[in-house]
Amino acid sequence: MSEQSPSTQASTRAEFWPLIRLAVPLMVGLAAALLIGVVDTAMISPLGTVPLAAAGVTTAVLIILISALWGVITAMSVQISQAEGAGDPTRVAMALRSGLLLCLLGGGSGMLLMIALYPFLGPLGQPEEVLAILLPYWVSMAIWIIPFTLFFGLKALFDAVEWPWTAVGLSYLGVLFNVPANYTFIHILNLGILGAGLASILSQCVSLLAAWLVLSKAAGMVEFRQKVAVSWAQVWEQCKDAMPLCLGYAGEGGAYAIVGLMMGWLGANALAAHQIVNALAGLAYMIPLGMAGAVAIRVGLTVGAENPARLRPIVKASFIMVTLWQGLAAVVFVVAGRAMAETMSNDPAVIDLAVTLFVIVALLQVADGIQGTALGALRGMSDMNLPTIITLAAYWPLALPVGYLLGFVFGFGAAGVWLGYAVGLVVAAIALPWRFWWLTGRRQQASDVGTQG
Repeated sequence: MSEQSPSTQASTRAEFWPLIRLAVPLMVGLAAALLIGVVDTAMISPLGTVPLAAAGVTTAVLIILISALWGVITAMSVQISQAEGAGDPTRVAMALRSGLLLCLLGGGSGMLLMIALYPFLGPLGQPEEVLAILLPYWVSMAIWIIPFTLFFGLKALFDAVEWPWTAVGLSYLGVLFNVPANYTFIHILNLGILGAGLASILSQCVSLLAAWLVLSKAAGMVEFRQKVAVSWAQVWEQCKDAMPLCLGYAGEGGAYAIVGLMMGWLGANALAAHQIVNALAGLAYMIPLGMAGAVAIRVGLTVGAENPARLRPIVKASFIMVTLWQGLAAVVFVVAGRAMAETMSNDPAVIDLAVTLFVIVALLQVADGIQGTALGALRGMSDMNLPTIITLAAYWPLALPVGYLLGFVFGFGAAGVWLGYAVGLVVAAIALPWRFWWLTGRRQQASDVGTQG
């Protein structure tokens, strides 16, 4: 083992640049999706605390649905990566077409489900003054789910076949459109919070149309737009791969959404503060989320190329990078939390609470990055079921009850709810890397036996 150690260290160092080269455009591209939300928040905040709270409760529910649909996008990305790693463009084209059909079905279902959930917000304890203005924005953001899912389905192809910066440019095209659209709809046409929803729909459709034109016209995409017969059986196979991913992502996103709903129980101020922290901390999380996507693609390519010895070095390198970044993000949240909150609200009570929440968010940064990256690595290996169980167990029977106890029973309020959520992150950050190390050890042993045979 000691003779292999220098080689292992060298192979780990060798993975830094390939991961950075792939992760950076993924991070920048994912940040574009959240920047639309940040623009919405910044444009809505001058309307007052209640409209900002309405955006907060909408985001809380959107997180569940988008998280579930991210399972479809991830399964699609893994299939494309493994096909690309095997050098099979026909398989790539089939995975793309069946995946896009699944994205359309999933996005439409998500839209209908979100609309159907609206009548339950009152019984779930959301403030009456928020509900009085919420419905138009709620419906518009439900419609937004469809172009969002289709765009990220196309983005999965560009990322996996080494066109990630094309995906970045397409993402920011929507962001650039969103800024003037938001200002026009909200402040010139006086549509209020509905204007933010309409701007988000139009912005995402602009990116989707541009992505479709690239796929249809670019010379480098010709082998991936070849005509292949896609059967419902193939769509169903991809759906079966996606289902545990959807459940796992929905479990994590749903737990986070319940945190948002609990903030609604504490009133409009808590909900507005949560929205501010969610918008800004979400931007920081794009780094580990982008790293998780890069790891999933790198692992998928490695699995497709049947080279298990590279799996652990890929993940070791990613853990080092994500830990350094999340540590830096934690410092920024502690030092600059008040200044960031003041850019989003002029309500002193909202600002003070947001500062407290920023400190708690800082404490959970490293654990959040590690668990997300490990989850991406396991996805790239097509290990779907046990990671889903781990994720669900960490958040639902553990994090949410602890958050409720600390927030409401012991009276710590919004800070207690967030501390409970942190408990689930720590458990997942321990269990998921252990699963990856155990699984890669078995694969390496099997490969060694096959080589000796």
